[in-house]
Amino acid sequence: MRKNALIKIVGRQKYGMDSDKIEMTTVGTFEEKDDCFVLRYNEEQEPPMSPVRTKLTITKDDKRVEMMRTGAYGSLLVIERSKRNLCNYGTEVGDILMGIYGKNIESWFSGEEGSFTFGYDIDVNGALTSENEVKVTVKVN
Repeated sequence: MRKNALIKIVGRQKYGMDSDKIEMTTVGTFEEKDDCFVLRYNEEQEPPMSPVRTKLTITKDDKRVEMMRTGAYGSLLVIERSKRNLCNYGTEVGDILMGIYGKNIESWFSGEEGSFTFGYDIDVNGALTSENEVKVTVKVN
């Protein structure tokens, strides 16, 4: 059953000697299924772009995360621990084929709140472009 939720996302990217941090707090929905957790939320964009809808699915066995984004440019990132997946990432100039190597996935949920952390590397044409870590916290209303 989907429930309304407050969702906070903190993303950290490291590329070479540079690093960046992105934080976003939004409202969305949270659903606990037999084998996974599903979060849905919108990411507001600069006008005149319409919001990007994001669906984040985390398996309860901490082996897989899927991040599907739909809107003007869609993408599906599949993050599996200790495995590399090829994924399309949509941009305004076309799709980019990226390798996504999953490093760690951890989930915790108490029934009313939880946190989900996952790390992954991105490569383009076999060259490492960034190391990423995302932490998502959720409070169900």
